[in-house]
Amino acid sequence: MDIAYITALSALAGSVVGGLTAGLTTWLSHRAQVRASHRGHQVARRQDLFSDFIASAAKTFGNALVTNELQIVELVELHGRVSQMRVLCSPKIVACADALVHTIGKTYARPAFAARELLELAESRRSEMDVLRQFSEMARDELEELAAPLL
Repeated sequence: MDIAYITALSALAGSVVGGLTAGLTTWLSHRAQVRASHRGHQVARRQDLFSDFIASAAKTFGNALVTNELQIVELVELHGRVSQMRVLCSPKIVACADALVHTIGKTYARPAFAARELLELAESRRSEMDVLRQFSEMARDELEELAAPLL
């Protein structure tokens, strides 16, 4: 074989390997960017859902504390948000949200509290007033887990 052919084939092979390497690097980089963007979008969607659920649940729980008149529209809205969580979130978040909605529903069955009674309750038995704590802590953990970088 002529030395010129060997030189030409070596140059051609080097170009092919270099091109494949550059193409593979570009593809992997783009893939990583798409995955990071998708994760960021998922985190933002869950943040919005959790924020809306917490605001609605707090409002509905507040109403349940001061009135015995069941607010069907508000409870249905909460159940709708729980259904959205079934699509996006882990089963433990959904179970916690379901339990919270159930607790709010049961609160309507209790006698309504007067303002003075609510203040006393808040001071003496803080856990009964803070029904959103467990959900909000679980939601924060899920968001942190989702936002953690992939290894």
